[in-house]
Amino acid sequence: MWMTWSVTVYEKGAEVVRMYKTMFGASGFRKGMDLYFQRHDGQAVTCEDFYAAMCDANNAHLPNFLQWYSQAGTPTVKVTSSYDEGSQAFSLKLSQEVPPTPGQPMKEPMFIPVAVGLVDSTGKDMPLTSIYSDGMVQTLSNDGHPIFTTVLQFKKKEEEFIFKNVPERPVPSLLRGYSAPIRLDSDLTESDLYFLLANDSDEFNRWEAGQILARKLMFSLVADFQQQKTLALNTKFVDGLRAILQSTSLDKEFIAKAITLPGQGEIMDMMSIADPDAVHAVRTFIKKELAFQLKDDLLAAVTSNRSSEAYAFDHDSVARRALKNTCLAYLASLNEPDVTELALNEYKSATNMTEQFAALAALSQNPGQVREDALLDFYNKWQQDYLVVSKWFALQATSDIPGNVVNVQKLLAHPAFDMRNPNKVYSLIGGFCGSPVSFHAKDGSGYKFLGEVVLQLDKINPQVASRMVSAFSRWRRYDETRQALAKAQLEMIISA
Repeated sequence: MWMTWSVTVYEKGAEVVRMYKTMFGASGFRKGMDLYFQRHDGQAVTCEDFYAAMCDANNAHLPNFLQWYSQAGTPTVKVTSSYDEGSQAFSLKLSQEVPPTPGQPMKEPMFIPVAVGLVDSTGKDMPLTSIYSDGMVQTLSNDGHPIFTTVLQFKKKEEEFIFKNVPERPVPSLLRGYSAPIRLDSDLTESDLYFLLANDSDEFNRWEAGQILARKLMFSLVADFQQQKTLALNTKFVDGLRAILQSTSLDKEFIAKAITLPGQGEIMDMMSIADPDAVHAVRTFIKKELAFQLKDDLLAAVTSNRSSEAYAFDHDSVARRALKNTCLAYLASLNEPDVTELALNEYKSATNMTEQFAALAALSQNPGQVREDALLDFYNKWQQDYLVVSKWFALQATSDIPGNVVNVQKLLAHPAFDMRNPNKVYSLIGGFCGSPVSFHAKDGSGYKFLGEVVLQLDKINPQVASRMVSAFSRWRRYDETRQALAKAQLEMIISA
């Protein structure tokens, strides 16, 4: 049972509950919920009670499943595959490991549902007929309908699952729908990932393939940048995103997510020594290069997803706006007159604040008079709306434009900003700390700015000050120059 209240606890709890639905399906999950409320409505209950209701309602037993509640840490599942053409058998060997955590040096195997599909050379899902595992053959059937995805019940340290009647070597689509909150380490090749990016019927895995490839590409280009080599974009990556962008069958919200690059913070978290300058330069290069090479497709997406209808909050409308706004942000990164004019038109013609703010965000990527005029116009329009003004502060605070620390310093004196208001502080100061480029500026100006603000805050609201100073908590992950600059500010804060 978890004793510490944090976002991690709630997220892990939600993922564990979702695994019941993965195992039992929507109807089985509903049966378990009905039994749970029948038994325990109005009572103080435990995770074990919920587990018992789910299993009893579905006449099932999930060995090791309660380890998700008692063991800390995220399991890593390693998957290796092989194909025997003679017997038409495809094997997946799975092994799991949970890293040691304080108080739990040794971990027991956990019950991990791994949803799997097999994709043939034409990009179609193969029908799954039977699986051999642990000395038993499981026949897969669904009232005569073909099964294309099955959930493997992985509950030992190591297990092998052999799919029978597989006529050609497939590309496995692993962990479909993110069926378990694990770290997956598979033997999928780069070619396999590009294939899944273009063909997988499971949207999560299609997105994940793109994210893995994007991270690999960014790491490779960061190394090139650090060695002062010329940066070049892999044409397969461009083609993969183009195929997604041109698709007429994919959900528009999925397309918007699939063409979005991993964030700078995500990449820096995976580096032994975080290099904000290199990561920013590489992500900016990739974004502009994609915008240049996919310009016609991006323009077509913006045009075809415009709407003059009244604002509606439904999936189709949300998806349409998401795709249009994502494409507009790509285009605006080019900083070309025709694209700037396009973004300005989108800003002026927007029928709702969501699209107007997205157009403003696109315009604000590039320093200059157009940016300043748009920011002022937006503030004048929405200055009476407290929440919108907070978004306006955050947009400027998180900007990667050169020398943004000076702009944020000026915003401290803005009539709408109040250092005594925690939400305003979180929007402006917290937003600034979330900008890898400005906060981690090589000259230490970002650290110095935060140090000065923390001292001011400490006299007004020590709790907010402590929350802001936590931005320094990972200072040892950076190069020696940044470490020294951050340490100097921390020592200054302590001495005060």
